[in-house]
Amino acid sequence: MTPPGPVGDRFRRFRERLAAEDGDRPQVSEDRRSAASGAAATSGTEVASGGDHPNDRGATASSRRGDLTARRSTEAGGRQGRRGRRRGGGEELRVPEAEFTSYYGRPILKGPVWKWDIAAYLFTGGLAAGSSLLAAGGQLTGRPALRRAGRVTALAAVSASAVFLVKDLGRPARFHHMLRVAKPTSPMSMGTWILTAYGPAAGVAAIAEAAGVLPRHGLLGLAGRALPPIGHAAGLLAAGTAPALATYTGVLLADTAVPSWHEAYPELPVIFAGSALASGAGVGLLAAPPAQAGPARRMAVAGAALELYGAHRVETRLGLLSEPYRLGRPGRLLRAGRLLTAGGVAGALLGRRSRVVGAFSGTALLAASVLTRFGIFYGGVASARDPRYTVVPQRERVEARRTGMDLPADRAVPPAV
Repeated sequence: MTPPGPVGDRFRRFRERLAAEDGDRPQVSEDRRSAASGAAATSGTEVASGGDHPNDRGATASSRRGDLTARRSTEAGGRQGRRGRRRGGGEELRVPEAEFTSYYGRPILKGPVWKWDIAAYLFTGGLAAGSSLLAAGGQLTGRPALRRAGRVTALAAVSASAVFLVKDLGRPARFHHMLRVAKPTSPMSMGTWILTAYGPAAGVAAIAEAAGVLPRHGLLGLAGRALPPIGHAAGLLAAGTAPALATYTGVLLADTAVPSWHEAYPELPVIFAGSALASGAGVGLLAAPPAQAGPARRMAVAGAALELYGAHRVETRLGLLSEPYRLGRPGRLLRAGRLLTAGGVAGALLGRRSRVVGAFSGTALLAASVLTRFGIFYGGVASARDPRYTVVPQRERVEARRTGMDLPADRAVPPAV
């Protein structure tokens, strides 16, 4: 037997150092220890047989790597076996299956930063659009009181809309900056251009009503004679852009991620169009005598039908997302708006010859329009604050998609939060 050489002494010291380190580590099972010892013995035999080789340090490092490799493979096999036994054996998991909840019940979506001034902007924009349509009806049918009331109200309403919008933007220059581009896929960009086209037309049409008080001679007389035809063209232009002004705000709300606004994208433009017509009719019933209020009464019927139909749809069609429109402050506002709308239309139809009844009907229609806009606004805000209105509809859509594609439950795509 060949006496141990320098390589054998080094290997013996290496094994003693490994044994000392293993004593400080947690105890392992006998099978893992035997596997590691077998790998070390095999490596030791190979190193000892090559004692005369000059690369003794490389052999020692190789033996160490072989020992660690064997140990890691044994540990991996043990973990895999335990994992397989847990899956295949049907043992009860210590950790229950995760169920999604928001962090301390906090909202998942960032709620709208808009305040009451944007809800007021929704109303004044619709009032301006409805008043321009009323003015155009009075202009085309020869009813000067109706035309005058519509034009003046349209100018006042669009001026208030500009104030509310600039207040929300913070600086008037931001409105100008939005005119640098025209993006058809952006409701806000299109709304900026709609306001830009509507505002001057409504202003010129309202200024043209001052032609009757100007002198008939001189430069002012010339301006007085030129204003009526210019006002006629401007009034028709304002009426042509009024439907877009009345409905683009509904598209703007539906284009957001707010659940109850986004899901009601077919109904919001209908509600806002009906509310605009009803508010314009209210102006006509208030300002015009009963003999000239025929177009206003017809507008009231059409606007009330659209508004009540759309409000009924958002409160019944959206499932869980209809709750914000039925509960709390939004529900009270919308219910009061429906009652005032129905009362205003009834008064307009039954009190055709009474100026007092017409005035009450017009006031009821205007108040109903305000309540409807604020109810829709606060309903969307409420849906963004509660995480249930974000998670539950997403899960329902995922389940419906999984059922339609006939996928197993573990392959369903999780809801994107």
